[in-house]
Amino acid sequence: MRILIAEDEVSTAKAIKLLLEKAKYSVDIVHNGIDAWDYIQAGSYEVIVLDIMMPGMSGLKVLSLIRQNRIPTPVLLLTAKAEVEDRVAGLNAGADDYLPKPFATQELIARIKALARRSESYAESLKKVGNLELDGNRYEMRVGDESVSLTNKEYQLMELFMQHPGYVFSTEHLMDKIWGYETESDINVVWTHIGFVRRKMRNLNADVEIKTIRGAGYALEVVGC
Repeated sequence: MRILIAEDEVSTAKAIKLLLEKAKYSVDIVHNGIDAWDYIQAGSYEVIVLDIMMPGMSGLKVLSLIRQNRIPTPVLLLTAKAEVEDRVAGLNAGADDYLPKPFATQELIARIKALARRSESYAESLKKVGNLELDGNRYEMRVGDESVSLTNKEYQLMELFMQHPGYVFSTEHLMDKIWGYETESDINVVWTHIGFVRRKMRNLNADVEIKTIRGAGYALEVVGC
């Protein structure tokens, strides 16, 4: 699941990103409204978190553009503005939720999860392809009674593959979707993590595998034992 955080306070944005990544989300962060709108147009997000007071373009202006362009992604306004009229203005502009600062981190995560359930791309926490199950509550894969834990990026890879079995994802798409546009990681990190996941799937005796499609990318396919 991919989330955009638009917050001009760098330390706050980094703290939110860290919390969400621990919860197995893929997170992009920007610090002004212009970059936020650019990312929203170029990317695909399950939830967008917007600060109202941002340089370049306000969060309310970004929200207005989102709704004018009929982008259905749920939006959470995260801001120091806590007056009733500010909340009403945000909700009337098309926000799905509103959380004033300071906030409890547990509440932020809970609200983001609630909004993600409204997203068109939301999928149930438990996914299954072949005999392999992916548990979004425990962040693990399992076959029968055997299970194995997944790291943040491993889970995000498997979630994407299991939401779209048989679909071929290019390395570049996986890099952008899982690691984000501004990552400093080398593109080789994709096949490295796919290698880790493949090893765990083999240890579970899964009847599915991530196949390399020469010249195209990777796809999750049922292959039998």
